[in-house]
Amino acid sequence: MAEPRLYRVVSGKIEQLIKEENIQPGERLPSERDLAIKLGVSRTSLREALIALELGGIIEVRGGSGVYVSEQAPPQPEVRPAGPGPFEVLAARRMIEVEVAAMAAKNATDAAIDAILVAVEQMEQHHEDLGNNESADRNFHLAIARASGNSAMVGVIDYLWNQRGTLWHKLTEHFQTEELRQQTLIDHRNILAAIAAHDVPGARLAMRAHLDRVTRTFSRG
Repeated sequence: MAEPRLYRVVSGKIEQLIKEENIQPGERLPSERDLAIKLGVSRTSLREALIALELGGIIEVRGGSGVYVSEQAPPQPEVRPAGPGPFEVLAARRMIEVEVAAMAAKNATDAAIDAILVAVEQMEQHHEDLGNNESADRNFHLAIARASGNSAMVGVIDYLWNQRGTLWHKLTEHFQTEELRQQTLIDHRNILAAIAAHDVPGARLAMRAHLDRVTRTFSRG
């Protein structure tokens, strides 16, 4: 039998805390910092668990205010599976995409570099259109995988992108800022520039900086 995902373990601890401390519907939970300390878990694991509980209708995350026990009708006993946690996906991407970018810098043809450029320009063009912007973002990372010269990497990156499930989208709904979206465009331009210059260390650093920035934003809020 597979081990339960960490965020499900943590979400169970939060539900138990709500019962033990008799926190009523509409009442506020302790701050994320205090909850993490009380439960002995990391801030990222806690945030994934809170998002899962929100998807299940157990709590409400109110931006700038805090986390509250939901006042809605009692949720179904089991939350629908939501895939890997967003920070699991980001950790995997940091391990893999940093080296894929380095491979792209070493092996990219002119045509491959042009394909990355097109994806960047599409992201900039559709900055206000979130659906098309996300599609262009995906095309950017897949274009880098194709530029690496290793076709297996295209499948790996596509798989990782498809793991951005309901937890990921709820997290971005709460914590993605316009500042991060603008910085993402700058990051992508930096990654493209390093690959186009066949700067292997530079491409590695630029991709790491990008994924680290996303992780910091989503973990700190």
